[in-house]
Amino acid sequence: MTAPDEPDVTALLRDWCHGNQAVREQLFELVYDSLRKLARAHLRRERADHTLQPTALVHEAYLRLVDQNRIEWQNRAQFLGIASQMMRRILVDHARAKHADRRGGGVANVTFEDALKPIETDDDLIRIHDALETLAKIDPKGAKVIELRYFGGLTIEEAAEVTGTSSSTVKREWMAARAWLFRELNRQ
Repeated sequence: MTAPDEPDVTALLRDWCHGNQAVREQLFELVYDSLRKLARAHLRRERADHTLQPTALVHEAYLRLVDQNRIEWQNRAQFLGIASQMMRRILVDHARAKHADRRGGGVANVTFEDALKPIETDDDLIRIHDALETLAKIDPKGAKVIELRYFGGLTIEEAAEVTGTSSSTVKREWMAARAWLFRELNRQ
């Protein structure tokens, strides 16, 4: 997760945060490969016939990120964590829009273990997203770990870096949050 250009990215993020809009393009070039990796990880979890491509997801997420003016950018890990969150929201918005076009349709019962496989339908993604939103109200740290690991494709160590905690804490949060989501998805 940490790259040799970490200080450059951190400095650019701070410059951008302090109003220097000229650094956006330079920042994009430095984080583009990492954003593509995140996008591919997100899309690997999607159904096979998904219409969004990694490049489109990266660009949409980046456009949303550059519009953020309430975030005090700190470092590369935080930026990528928020980018991963943004990508998940884009995919959920895409699924909801497609679902709204159909107006209804059956909702399949999906366990969290099934959810670790590629998502078959937009309904599955929406159900997982809604359950994750509920978890975030109860256990924000657990929800963040699920988001980083499942949707972002990060390892335990990478998630620990993003959250600023130890790997053992991330493992505990991962196990507890997965158990909660499993029960929640089965309850639905």
